[in-house]
Amino acid sequence: MDLRKLKTLIDLVSESNISELEITEAEGKVRIVKAGESAPVQYVQSAAPQVAAPAPAPASSGAATEAAAVTPAAAAGHTVKSPMVGTFYRSSSPGAPSFVEVGAQVKEGDTVCIIEAMKILNEIEADKSGTVTQILGENGQAVEYGQPLFIIE
Repeated sequence: MDLRKLKTLIDLVSESNISELEITEAEGKVRIVKAGESAPVQYVQSAAPQVAAPAPAPASSGAATEAAAVTPAAAAGHTVKSPMVGTFYRSSSPGAPSFVEVGAQVKEGDTVCIIEAMKILNEIEADKSGTVTQILGENGQAVEYGQPLFIIE
């Protein structure tokens, strides 16, 4: 849906007496709910993911093979998982060295990365002592709750 059209719909809801508006189009579904002075917007794109899902299917089978290859490595060590959803950073600032590298010795409680969530930088600590054998998170990328970030042996 066009951003200008979405803004027009939000303005329409905020200026009128209606409290909720839901529109379904070919490219997705928009639901605008007026709550006090702000109007939260929920945009669900239903058509595009269904069209895109069959195309990466061969690639996902390759990814499944890669995931199967990573799983035995993960079983060989302890996995440090993300305790929250946010953005993964390996260092405290763009020019600073990474907290840990592959082969680094860490002690329980050492900071291994930062996850930014809602403009707050959260230091993630190693929950086991050992050697970092794999770094699974990509710097600056979004991570999910429970996503593996590091393997420590």
